[in-house]
Amino acid sequence: MDNAVALVQTYLRVNGYLTVTEYPVVEALPAGGYQAATDLDVLGFRFGHSCTLRAPIGSDGADAACEIETDPALDVRAGTPDMIVGEVKEGRAVLNRAASDPGVLAAALTRFGCCEPTVAVELAHRLVREGHARTPAGHRVRLVAFGSLPPEAPSRRFQVILLGSVLDYLRGYVRRHWPRLQASESKDPGLSFLLTLEKAERGRRAPSSSSSPAPAKGDRS
Repeated sequence: MDNAVALVQTYLRVNGYLTVTEYPVVEALPAGGYQAATDLDVLGFRFGHSCTLRAPIGSDGADAACEIETDPALDVRAGTPDMIVGEVKEGRAVLNRAASDPGVLAAALTRFGCCEPTVAVELAHRLVREGHARTPAGHRVRLVAFGSLPPEAPSRRFQVILLGSVLDYLRGYVRRHWPRLQASESKDPGLSFLLTLEKAERGRRAPSSSSSPAPAKGDRS
């Protein structure tokens, strides 16, 4: 997996999204057979009531607190399911041609079951024109471009989130939740790497026994 895609995947996951990365879209050829049209860098879906359950040990969860913590840049709206179709670039945050193709978007929306195929086609065209749409069930669907640099010209056709902002949020998240994250074992490649970096930084700041002055000769204390 591309490093930038791994970073964005981690960012969406800690914000409550279920993710699929590098999703292939295959198209049928007029003369028969198939070919790969493209792959979508990241698809994320967040249910409307996603939160982190904090239940005391031994409890049945009835009185547990459910915390909602999301990056304001994602514009998460409580109670509203949200689907993100994301393009990830290490350079400028832009959409490639395939991610702006209504046929590709309709195929992804249909495959993930957000709506009936005929509705998916209509939604895909609206996404290309406006960058966002709402399904008959009330789900939001959005196009988001992630990149190290902003696009050369602003566009209403997609939202932009810079990778620097993603990294700042993730580092803050790791520091805020370090005791809990340290007690778990993450299989997410992006989060695992960030946890390793945090552990290394904390170890460097910790007092070292080797830095203590050596006892003087003959000192038995």
